[in-house]
Amino acid sequence: MTDILEKSQARQRLRSLSEALDSGALKQVSRILNGGLSPSDIAHLLESSPPRQRTLLWNLVDKKYEGDVLQYLGDDIRAYFLSQLNAQELAHILEDFESDDLADLLQQLPDTVIQEVLNTMDDQDRQRVEEVLSYPEDTAGGLMNTDTITVRPDISIDVVLRYLRRHRNLPTMTDSLIVVNRRDEFIGTLPITRLLVSNPTATVREVMDTEIEPIPVGLPDTKVATLFERYDLISAPVVDEQGKLLGRITIDDVVDVIRDDADHSLMSMAGLDEDEDTFAPVWKTTRRRAVWLGINVVTAFTSASVIGMFEETIQQVVALAVLMPIVASMGGIAGSQTLTLMIRGIAVGQVSGDNIKWLLNREFLATAMNGVLFALVVSGAAVAWFGDLTIGLVIALALVINLTLASVVGTLLPLVLKKLNIDPALAGGVILLTTTDVVGFLSFLGLATYFYA
Repeated sequence: MTDILEKSQARQRLRSLSEALDSGALKQVSRILNGGLSPSDIAHLLESSPPRQRTLLWNLVDKKYEGDVLQYLGDDIRAYFLSQLNAQELAHILEDFESDDLADLLQQLPDTVIQEVLNTMDDQDRQRVEEVLSYPEDTAGGLMNTDTITVRPDISIDVVLRYLRRHRNLPTMTDSLIVVNRRDEFIGTLPITRLLVSNPTATVREVMDTEIEPIPVGLPDTKVATLFERYDLISAPVVDEQGKLLGRITIDDVVDVIRDDADHSLMSMAGLDEDEDTFAPVWKTTRRRAVWLGINVVTAFTSASVIGMFEETIQQVVALAVLMPIVASMGGIAGSQTLTLMIRGIAVGQVSGDNIKWLLNREFLATAMNGVLFALVVSGAAVAWFGDLTIGLVIALALVINLTLASVVGTLLPLVLKKLNIDPALAGGVILLTTTDVVGFLSFLGLATYFYA
């Protein structure tokens, strides 16, 4: 009920802003933007507006909110607004950012601008950001925040509490303190919930948790997300190869990874960038989509060339032209079901060399059974339609062949692409559909040529 109310209020605010913009009441728009809307709401309004209106709204956002709003914007839109600022303006906006969020934003800027921004920082902040920037953004090192609170194992709980009270505030998402030795090597964690109820005279060593495994700095972000999901983590320490503490990852960054991966999988199937701006200009949209359409033209001609090989057969039996799209379509759907399941299994770490044989057998048998079932249905309809038993036999055999092959390709293709460092979500669909089209037409028309010769 609360979500419905919030969505209704958001729509009402958007309508109010649109009406105020249309009427030219910019002061009213400014009051609505800066008078109670959260940074995430402002970001949502910007992303939901066409380019001209978006620029006007951005110019009305109070300077003190710009940095917070930038954190919630998609990469495309954020990069555009960042490009409008000079190094001094950027440094002012980004001064309160945490090191991981700041590194994410800086990676969207030219190297010269990054250096200018870094030069405006004090030595401690610059060192923190440069450390995060030194790691690939899709690894634990790129996700981590260097702002941590560490304690030694030999001090008392009372000393820890007095130490914490000296801080004006704790880093966000602080659910545990990190225990390290004098060489800053990770030993364990001290959960805040345990700290508050422990005997003040007890030492950290006596109450700390040593079962938490730190995250290696080079671990891919998708595997980091899997660990957070599996163990219900709020934060986790990050260490280098020698076990030295480098920083920590928090759940808010992991949620971003999960959301980005979901967007990537969805958009990649259509050949689009996961950060595609809904209101991108016509030319930009046209250019991005043209590449994918060009690839599909090539695959379409491949399928058409197979059909052209059987031109004489099609001219003799007109029913073939009517029925052959069914074979290709059914194969494409069956293969896509398997492909989607496999891509998801790989993404969440469920598919490996140990279980691929079982999955291949399962997919083959399941698809073969469906192939036989629908072969009977479609062939019966074809015989009733055209009064030709041969056409029924041809389409039945072609369906079984294409569906079973589609299951094999859909199972193995993501693994092969993964080994070749090619994104299965991006390339898998095109290769699979081309394969099922070619095999479907080849089997259907080839069998027809054999039986009608």
